[in-house]
Amino acid sequence: MKILIFGADGMLGTDLVKVLEKDFDILKSLEKDLDITDRKRVEEFVISARPQWTINAAAYTDVDACESNQKKAFQINAEGPKNIAFASAKAKSKLIHFSTDYVFDGTKKEPYTEEDTPNPINVYGASKLEGEKNIRSAMKDYIIVRTEWLFGKNGKNFVDTICKLLQERDELKVVNDQIGSPTYTVDLANAVKKLIDVNAPFGIYNICNNGYCSWYDFACEIAKLKDKTLVKILPVSSEEFPRPAKRPKNSRLTYSKFVNITGYRLNEWKVVVSNYFK
Repeated sequence: MKILIFGADGMLGTDLVKVLEKDFDILKSLEKDLDITDRKRVEEFVISARPQWTINAAAYTDVDACESNQKKAFQINAEGPKNIAFASAKAKSKLIHFSTDYVFDGTKKEPYTEEDTPNPINVYGASKLEGEKNIRSAMKDYIIVRTEWLFGKNGKNFVDTICKLLQERDELKVVNDQIGSPTYTVDLANAVKKLIDVNAPFGIYNICNNGYCSWYDFACEIAKLKDKTLVKILPVSSEEFPRPAKRPKNSRLTYSKFVNITGYRLNEWKVVVSNYFK
């Protein structure tokens, strides 16, 4: 079976290639070689490739930069997926696309389900939600994966940032009132393979590593694993640590739909952070 991966050189895309190439014929589209906002080129590429599955791992993920680059955010995160969806439909290819917990406003007290009504509070979330809508309008054979707090070896991420700061500083301030599930790109890639293996029904799936924590908890766990517990890590509120983009306080996602269909449960987040360092 042939699978085409857009954004194959990104943090998630790199691990998707490594996981899927063991069992499938993988075609890679690199972000530097093909602009997904160019509808004509995307269509020509997908139709000529004729994959059974197309996976879109290309995105503009700099949440704060999206606030000052709104046009770019919507071009890449909304128009790009629409182009890929139209092309996939023409090529009779099924599509897997990645979205985000940031489509929600974070005011719910419980974890978000696939059926909850989105209400993004920043440009990044709004652009990703628009991408979801564009896909659903363009085709029927799609799977949208909402995930969160990604980290991996092949891109800028929270784990590497904290490791660097632990080397440079004696004290760190980290937000403690935003809650979510750190998700390792290798685990997410394996979960995507499960969706393909079981020929999962089309629709929206939440997928993340098991358990949840605050960014402060996450940083403390990293410090413990790196034997940097002498560095003082201080919990602060979102108001004390303002960023250009507002973040949802509750980013927890319930992933029971994915587990029920695949029979597969991702590792607990502390386990995967430890695996990351190994």
